[in-house]
Amino acid sequence: MPSHSEEIRRQLEDSARLQQSFSEELIARISLFAERSVAALRDGGKLLFFGNGGSAADAQHLAAEMVVRLQAERPGIPALALTTNTSILTAAGNDYGFERIFSRQIESLADARDVLIAISTSGKSPNILKGLEAGRARGAYLVALTGESGGSLPGKVDLLLNVPSSDPQRIQEAHITIGHIVCSLVEQLVAKSGRPKEPTAPHAKKTARKLTER
Repeated sequence: MPSHSEEIRRQLEDSARLQQSFSEELIARISLFAERSVAALRDGGKLLFFGNGGSAADAQHLAAEMVVRLQAERPGIPALALTTNTSILTAAGNDYGFERIFSRQIESLADARDVLIAISTSGKSPNILKGLEAGRARGAYLVALTGESGGSLPGKVDLLLNVPSSDPQRIQEAHITIGHIVCSLVEQLVAKSGRPKEPTAPHAKKTARKLTER
């Protein structure tokens, strides 16, 4: 049986080399991602992740790390993956088209306190673009994890984390590494400061005020 050790070693080295090549500017933007996430949580916001294919799996993975835990014992962090509810995804796809499977959810769930995280190796998927447009309309803070060029997303998000590669598998490996680092930083900060403020529905305060005025 032939040995594949050289190929395995080559791919491991390629992945490590990419992640070690992150510029100081990109590292600073990753730090800002963590800081803005914690600020949103302290204000009663939540983290919303979305993507297609392997990036959809990354969205679920990172939302799970936030809700449950990565390493530290700490309060639960409100986070959602917009890639998991098959009834919503198929209904939105059937009624409005695949390009609106995320935007419809964002219109329903997001508000100005939230951080919206788009994960896309190309940065060109129509449903990602429409999701971010919906997030902008809702006033959410927009973050995108992409490949080197950023695709169509430069200038359309508040924070672009563009991994310096055009190879989809290397980009995805870097994305999950960035996600784990950010989750680690967020949970360290949450563990120090206590339970995040409870999220409320966008119109809950107005409704409560009207009830008390009756």
